[in-house]
Amino acid sequence: MSAVQKEIRCKIVPRTVKAQIILTVFALSRYHSAIMSDHLPDHIDPLAFVDKRKRLKGSFALARMSGLADLLMDASGEARVELQFDRQDRYPVVMLTVSADLVLQCQCCLEPLPWPVNSRTTLAVVKSIDEANLLPESLEPLLMEEETIGLADLVEQELVLAVPPIPQHEQCDTPAKGAGAATGGGRENPFARLAELKKLN
Repeated sequence: MSAVQKEIRCKIVPRTVKAQIILTVFALSRYHSAIMSDHLPDHIDPLAFVDKRKRLKGSFALARMSGLADLLMDASGEARVELQFDRQDRYPVVMLTVSADLVLQCQCCLEPLPWPVNSRTTLAVVKSIDEANLLPESLEPLLMEEETIGLADLVEQELVLAVPPIPQHEQCDTPAKGAGAATGGGRENPFARLAELKKLN
Protein backbone atom coordinates (compact mmCIF):
# COMPACT_ATOMS: atom_id res chain seq x y z
CA MET A 1 0.00 0.00 0.00
CA SER A 2 1.38 3.39 -0.98
CA ALA A 3 1.77 6.36 1.38
CA VAL A 4 -1.08 8.12 -0.42
CA GLN A 5 -3.38 5.12 0.02
CA LYS A 6 -2.57 5.03 3.72
CA GLU A 7 -3.42 8.73 3.89
CA ILE A 8 -6.78 8.07 2.22
CA ARG A 9 -7.53 5.23 4.62
CA CYS A 10 -7.08 7.45 7.66
CA LYS A 11 -9.45 10.04 6.20
CA ILE A 12 -12.44 7.74 5.53
CA VAL A 13 -14.90 7.78 8.42
CA PRO A 14 -18.16 5.77 8.25
CA ARG A 15 -21.28 7.89 8.39
CA THR A 16 -23.48 5.06 9.64
CA VAL A 17 -21.64 4.53 12.92
CA LYS A 18 -20.27 6.75 15.62
CA ALA A 19 -16.68 7.10 14.47
CA GLN A 20 -13.71 8.98 15.80
CA ILE A 21 -11.81 11.76 14.15
CA ILE A 22 -8.39 12.03 15.75
CA LEU A 23 -6.11 14.76 14.51
CA THR A 24 -2.60 15.74 15.57
CA VAL A 25 -2.62 19.33 16.73
CA PHE A 26 -0.98 22.30 18.40
CA ALA A 27 -2.20 24.83 20.97
CA LEU A 28 -4.14 27.96 20.06
CA SER A 29 -4.45 31.14 22.06
CA ARG A 30 -7.95 31.87 23.42
CA TYR A 31 -10.15 34.84 22.56
CA HIS A 32 -12.91 36.43 24.60
CA SER A 33 -15.46 37.59 22.04
CA ALA A 34 -17.45 36.01 19.23
CA ILE A 35 -16.02 37.23 15.94
CA MET A 36 -16.33 36.55 12.24
CA SER A 37 -12.96 35.99 10.60
CA ASP A 38 -12.04 35.63 6.92
CA HIS A 39 -8.74 34.04 7.92
CA LEU A 40 -8.66 30.31 8.57
CA PRO A 41 -6.10 29.26 11.18
CA ASP A 42 -4.10 26.08 10.76
CA HIS A 43 -5.45 24.73 14.03
CA ILE A 44 -8.56 25.39 16.09
CA ASP A 45 -9.66 24.84 19.68
CA PRO A 46 -13.33 23.83 19.22
CA LEU A 47 -14.34 24.02 22.89
CA ALA A 48 -12.84 27.48 23.35
CA PHE A 49 -14.49 28.65 20.12
CA VAL A 50 -17.85 27.24 21.25
CA ASP A 51 -17.63 29.28 24.45
CA LYS A 52 -17.12 32.42 22.34
CA ARG A 53 -19.76 31.43 19.73
CA LYS A 54 -17.08 32.08 17.14
CA ARG A 55 -17.48 31.99 13.36
CA LEU A 56 -14.77 31.39 10.78
CA LYS A 57 -14.84 31.75 7.02
CA GLY A 58 -12.15 31.33 4.40
CA SER A 59 -10.60 28.88 1.95
CA PHE A 60 -7.93 26.20 1.59
CA ALA A 61 -6.07 25.25 -1.59
CA LEU A 62 -7.05 21.76 -2.75
CA ALA A 63 -3.42 21.00 -3.57
CA ARG A 64 -2.61 21.41 0.12
CA MET A 65 -4.66 18.29 0.92
CA SER A 66 -2.45 15.44 -0.27
CA GLY A 67 -4.93 12.62 0.32
CA LEU A 68 -7.63 14.42 -1.65
CA ALA A 69 -5.32 15.69 -4.39
CA ASP A 70 -4.49 12.13 -5.44
CA LEU A 71 -8.20 11.60 -6.24
CA LEU A 72 -8.40 14.70 -8.44
CA MET A 73 -7.58 15.17 -12.09
CA ASP A 74 -7.00 18.87 -11.40
CA ALA A 75 -6.11 20.07 -7.90
CA SER A 76 -5.71 23.74 -8.79
CA GLY A 77 -8.92 24.95 -7.12
CA GLU A 78 -9.81 25.73 -3.53
CA ALA A 79 -12.27 24.65 -0.86
CA ARG A 80 -14.51 27.33 0.60
CA VAL A 81 -15.11 26.81 4.31
CA GLU A 82 -17.40 28.24 6.97
CA LEU A 83 -17.57 27.17 10.60
CA GLN A 84 -20.04 28.16 13.30
CA PHE A 85 -19.25 27.13 16.88
CA ASP A 86 -22.26 26.86 19.18
CA ARG A 87 -24.23 24.58 21.50
CA GLN A 88 -27.06 22.28 20.50
CA ASP A 89 -28.98 21.11 23.54
CA ARG A 90 -26.15 20.09 25.89
CA TYR A 91 -23.62 19.39 23.17
CA PRO A 92 -20.82 21.71 21.99
CA VAL A 93 -21.08 21.61 18.21
CA VAL A 94 -19.22 22.72 15.12
CA MET A 95 -21.43 23.46 12.12
CA LEU A 96 -19.13 22.91 9.17
CA THR A 97 -19.94 23.98 5.61
CA VAL A 98 -17.53 23.00 2.84
CA SER A 99 -17.97 23.75 -0.86
CA ALA A 100 -15.62 23.06 -3.75
CA ASP A 101 -15.65 22.45 -7.48
CA LEU A 102 -13.68 19.24 -7.76
CA VAL A 103 -12.46 17.80 -11.05
CA LEU A 104 -12.37 14.01 -10.94
CA GLN A 105 -11.43 11.58 -13.69
CA CYS A 106 -14.25 9.52 -15.19
CA GLN A 107 -13.31 5.88 -14.73
CA CYS A 108 -15.07 4.99 -17.97
CA CYS A 109 -13.65 7.43 -20.53
CA LEU A 110 -10.80 8.89 -18.40
CA GLU A 111 -11.95 12.42 -19.26
CA PRO A 112 -12.47 15.22 -16.68
CA LEU A 113 -15.59 14.91 -14.53
CA PRO A 114 -16.75 18.11 -12.77
CA TRP A 115 -17.93 17.25 -9.26
CA PRO A 116 -19.37 20.14 -7.23
CA VAL A 117 -19.43 19.57 -3.47
CA ASN A 118 -21.65 21.40 -1.00
CA SER A 119 -21.34 19.66 2.35
CA ARG A 120 -23.01 20.69 5.60
CA THR A 121 -22.22 18.71 8.71
CA THR A 122 -22.90 19.27 12.39
CA LEU A 123 -20.15 17.80 14.54
CA ALA A 124 -20.50 17.28 18.28
CA VAL A 125 -17.29 17.62 20.26
CA VAL A 126 -16.79 14.52 22.44
CA LYS A 127 -13.93 13.25 24.56
CA SER A 128 -14.52 9.50 24.41
CA ILE A 129 -16.02 6.77 22.24
CA ASP A 130 -18.67 6.24 24.92
CA GLU A 131 -19.79 9.86 24.53
CA ALA A 132 -19.82 9.44 20.76
CA ASN A 133 -22.09 6.41 21.00
CA LEU A 134 -24.66 8.44 22.93
CA LEU A 135 -25.02 11.15 20.30
CA PRO A 136 -28.31 11.54 18.43
CA GLU A 137 -28.34 10.51 14.77
CA SER A 138 -28.35 14.15 13.68
CA LEU A 139 -24.83 14.70 15.06
CA GLU A 140 -21.50 13.33 13.90
CA PRO A 141 -18.73 12.85 16.49
CA LEU A 142 -15.59 14.93 16.61
CA LEU A 143 -13.39 13.09 19.11
CA MET A 144 -10.93 15.38 20.84
CA GLU A 145 -7.83 13.72 22.27
CA GLU A 146 -5.85 16.95 22.16
CA GLU A 147 -6.83 20.53 22.88
CA THR A 148 -6.78 21.59 19.23
CA ILE A 149 -7.30 20.03 15.78
CA GLY A 150 -5.89 20.65 12.31
CA LEU A 151 -8.54 22.52 10.34
CA ALA A 152 -7.26 21.53 6.88
CA ASP A 153 -7.45 17.87 7.92
CA LEU A 154 -11.07 18.30 8.96
CA VAL A 155 -11.95 19.95 5.64
CA GLU A 156 -10.13 17.24 3.69
CA GLN A 157 -12.12 14.62 5.61
CA GLU A 158 -15.39 16.11 4.36
CA LEU A 159 -14.24 16.38 0.76
CA VAL A 160 -12.92 12.81 0.58
CA LEU A 161 -16.26 11.56 1.91
CA ALA A 162 -17.99 13.42 -0.93
CA VAL A 163 -15.99 11.66 -3.66
CA PRO A 164 -17.89 8.72 -5.21
CA PRO A 165 -16.20 5.29 -5.11
CA ILE A 166 -16.20 5.08 -8.94
CA PRO A 167 -16.51 8.52 -10.61
CA GLN A 168 -18.31 8.29 -13.94
CA HIS A 169 -20.31 10.51 -16.27
CA GLU A 170 -24.06 9.82 -16.25
CA GLN A 171 -23.89 9.15 -19.98
CA CYS A 172 -20.53 7.68 -20.87
CA ASP A 173 -20.40 5.36 -23.90
CA THR A 174 -16.68 5.46 -24.58
CA PRO A 175 -14.77 3.14 -22.24
CA ALA A 176 -11.07 3.84 -22.40
CA LYS A 177 -8.54 1.03 -22.53
CA GLY A 178 -7.55 0.13 -18.97
CA ALA A 179 -10.14 2.47 -17.42
CA GLY A 180 -11.03 1.57 -13.85
CA ALA A 181 -7.98 -0.66 -13.46
CA ALA A 182 -4.93 1.57 -13.46
CA THR A 183 -3.68 5.01 -14.32
CA GLY A 184 -0.54 6.01 -16.21
CA GLY A 185 2.74 4.38 -15.35
CA GLY A 186 1.17 1.24 -13.87
CA ARG A 187 0.17 3.09 -10.68
CA GLU A 188 -2.84 1.59 -8.91
CA ASN A 189 -6.01 3.56 -9.46
CA PRO A 190 -6.73 5.40 -6.17
CA PHE A 191 -10.50 5.09 -6.77
CA ALA A 192 -10.25 1.32 -6.63
CA ARG A 193 -8.88 1.63 -3.11
CA LEU A 194 -11.45 4.27 -2.21
CA ALA A 195 -14.28 1.97 -3.35
CA GLU A 196 -12.93 -0.84 -1.17
CA LEU A 197 -12.79 1.42 1.88
CA LYS A 198 -16.34 2.70 1.40
CA LYS A 199 -17.65 -0.88 1.06
CA LEU A 200 -16.10 -1.68 4.43
CA ASN A 201 -17.99 1.25 5.94
